[in-house]
Amino acid sequence: MDFIEQDFSGARFVRCDFSKAVIRGSNAAGMEIDDHDIPELPFLVNGVDVVPYVESELNRRFPGRELKSATRPAGLREAWAAVEAAWAELLPRAAGHEDVSIDDEWSFAQTLRHLVLATNAWLHGAVLGRERPFHPIGQPFAEYEPEGGDMSGFRDPESYEEVLAVRAEHQAMVRHYLATVTDDVLAETRSNPWAPDYEMTVLACLQVILNEEWAHLRYAVRDLEIASSR
Repeated sequence: MDFIEQDFSGARFVRCDFSKAVIRGSNAAGMEIDDHDIPELPFLVNGVDVVPYVESELNRRFPGRELKSATRPAGLREAWAAVEAAWAELLPRAAGHEDVSIDDEWSFAQTLRHLVLATNAWLHGAVLGRERPFHPIGQPFAEYEPEGGDMSGFRDPESYEEVLAVRAEHQAMVRHYLATVTDDVLAETRSNPWAPDYEMTVLACLQVILNEEWAHLRYAVRDLEIASSR
């Protein structure tokens, strides 16, 4: 499908598929792309793959992020300590803005709740094989219910304090699991919690958790900066 001489200025695209899309001879001034999956494939701007630069710059802005691709137990423990420290530093900045939504994105509190769900899905569900892994205050992603996910087990939290407490418990669960995990266990395979026919290593499941943590930390920092400026 071709779009020729169309005006998309000011348009907002959410959860759209632009894979292998081509933009040529068009005005892209001020264009913003925000997608944590970009590192999976080359992303060309004027023939230059900008992914290595973007990854390097994000690692500079978020010290410790470069550890998220660790493959050994000790490295994973260091990676988790780094992302826990980054969240601990950010929490005070969210005071007074925890329920603010920017451009219909999740609020800070909802982001923490989603990370609870991510821990449940990838650690409790995939790695540990729990039959009912989800905490009631977890925040499912937008496609969860439309794709047949059962929402009956979820509820709104009673307070932000409950969100913080549950989130802290789940951070500790990851920390405690990593404290004793071995190379042999990391090499074992598990079913993807969202695509059960697809097998992944335990290491890959844990790396998903790390990726979720850093991606949503970046989103939270972005939105808190906007909220504070307003």
